[in-house]
Order: sequence, then C-alpha cells, then structure tokens
Amino acid sequence: MASLGRILSKTFFWSYERGTWQYDVAVILILVFVLLTPRNWFRDLPEGGGPGAAGQVQLLSKEGNRQIYRVDARILAPPKFALQSDLHSALQQALPELHNGNFSISKIAPLRDDQGMVIAYQVEIRH
Repeated sequence: MASLGRILSKTFFWSYERGTWQYDVAVILILVFVLLTPRNWFRDLPEGGGPGAAGQVQLLSKEGNRQIYRVDARILAPPKFALQSDLHSALQQALPELHNGNFSISKIAPLRDDQGMVIAYQVEIRH
C-alpha cells in the first residue's frame, strides 16, 4: 500500500493515468469544489458596467461646457486599471445626451462612506 504522502504527491502533480479510479476521484473532487463552493468565500462580485439605473448617475452642476456628475460605484465593474474608460462607458450608456461619446473626463474623485468604501465617483466632464 502506498504512503499517504506519495498518494497526495501523485494527485497534486496529476501523475495518475486517465481512466484510473484515482484520476476519476481527483476530477470529481475538482468539480465538486468548483460547483459547490459559495461565492462569498472568494468575495466574488457580479460584473457591473450595464446600463445605469435611475438615480445612479446624477448631474451635480453645469457651467458652460463643463459638467460634474455623481456616478454610483455599483454600476461599474469591480476595480480595474481602466476606471476612466469604465466611467466613460457608464456615462455614455446612462445619459441620452452623452450617447454620441463626444466628451472627455477631466477629473474623477471617489466618494466614500463612513467605513472608507467607495460608494460613488464624482466625475467632471468636458464637451
């Protein structure tokens, strides 16, 4: 009988031949893990970036060709390096007057709650 260490080593390095019972058990364990693991164990969040719902994008002020919007952080995808691109897309989808995309974002300021979580962004755009 093989030692427990050898069995774990062969399983970890996927050394069993296809069709053996050990291989089948390893595949079943992987499938069970993938399909039955709760999302919140990995803090998995659903993708955002869809069309903005009413109240998620609000005009705060307008001066000439400069406008400042408040964009709720929930309509954006989880934090990425492309925040400006995501905000541009969210504004373009949420507001009919910006559908043509002829605007640029000049300033982004995160708005935080009492715990320091980003709940929205204050976005200044120029036409």
